[in-house]
Amino acid sequence: MSGLTAAFLLKDAGLAVTVLEGSPRLGGKLAVSEVGGIAVDSGAEALLARRPEGTGLIARLGLSGQLEVPGTTSSGIWSRGVIRALPRRQFMGVPGDFDDLAATRILSPEGLARAREEPDLPGADPGADESVTVRVGDRFGPEVVDRLVEPLLGGVYAGRCEDLSFEATLAPLAQAARGRASLTEAVASMLPPPADARRNGQSAPQPVFTTLADGLGSLPPALAAAADAVVRTGAMVREMARTPAGWRLTVGSAHAPEQLEADAVILAVPAIPASRLLAEVAPAAAAALGEIKYASMAIVTLAYPDAAFGEAITGSGFLVPAVDGRAVKAVTFSTVKWPHLRGREPGVQVIRCSVGRLGEDAVLQRDDAELAALAAADLAAATGVTGQPADVRVTRWGGGLPQYSVGHLDRVARIRAGVATEPGLAVCGAAYDGVGIPACIATARLAAERVLSYLGTLDDIRS
Repeated sequence: MSGLTAAFLLKDAGLAVTVLEGSPRLGGKLAVSEVGGIAVDSGAEALLARRPEGTGLIARLGLSGQLEVPGTTSSGIWSRGVIRALPRRQFMGVPGDFDDLAATRILSPEGLARAREEPDLPGADPGADESVTVRVGDRFGPEVVDRLVEPLLGGVYAGRCEDLSFEATLAPLAQAARGRASLTEAVASMLPPPADARRNGQSAPQPVFTTLADGLGSLPPALAAAADAVVRTGAMVREMARTPAGWRLTVGSAHAPEQLEADAVILAVPAIPASRLLAEVAPAAAAALGEIKYASMAIVTLAYPDAAFGEAITGSGFLVPAVDGRAVKAVTFSTVKWPHLRGREPGVQVIRCSVGRLGEDAVLQRDDAELAALAAADLAAATGVTGQPADVRVTRWGGGLPQYSVGHLDRVARIRAGVATEPGLAVCGAAYDGVGIPACIATARLAAERVLSYLGTLDDIRS
């Protein structure tokens, strides 16, 4: 999405653009295929509706009429053998209302009592970046991290709270916490008013997520068509070098290399290949890129007949704390969350299971059949579903999620400073300012603006 968005913006500015895609297909972590007769996403399946970058780009493509909103956003946590409702007044698991938290029974009495101490603790000095475990755990106790924050962040990054940066992964909370003594107060300041306040005239919050009727996997082809660029798949860039006129890219195998000339280059690739390509060109940026780790995961999509569930499914899905030792970390009831899917194959429920966290390589080394069986077993234990799924799809995303570990913001600043020393060079993607689609689009816009600024200067020189 980052590379295609950059191509679209540059082409829209009248430039000749070539997209070099190393894999056989476009789209990165957006793809769609059928399970149980229903076309559903095998990668990202929703985007934040409240950030304008995603919905704005969709509008520019003329696809706003295809946007769908969830039928329900009520989700839970499968904790200690029971699916419990998520607290309503929290931010990424950090509580803003202790009575609301108590009602969920997610925490033990001891864990809840410890969490309630947070507003009375001495104010924390933000100081240097710390891990989520240190910053949140020191304030609320370990149970809040293990049973609330980790499942939510694990669903986004497939990472570990002891590694993840508080400042980078909980950035809105970090900002709200500045000048406040309590994280509870900071969370409360970020939340919409309670339901009773809305009944007194305040508007209800808008949906947090949205998707496209044909799946987010339908967005890359539409974007590529609108970009009207030269698109080459299976075109792996192995080297890049500065030339007097711009850049030279070496594409293809060592046995049959091809060289392309360009005025400017945007690297919309993960941190590890970006580090290799920049090793000679921008060594400081390459070194910082090389510090970013990646987690692998898999999406196991299962289709069941309605009759396999003893009771009607409610809620959009549930998360699973890592401390409970389950293979599955998150489950989405796709045909419940997205009602527009139900009419496409009546009587079929499609369930999406996420498997894999940082360091869980052994789980992902199992073959597809074993991985699907693990997911189905966890689903049965949580929901009571009976029988075998009627259809299964296993999609592996090896090295798919960058880890925003402690010091990430400084790392990104060093990358951008190193790239800035090279005119006509920019980077974008999920490794920088967020892994969601709107965040990736925002990095593409920054990269395109940098290139346009350089080429405008270059045009002035040439004229």
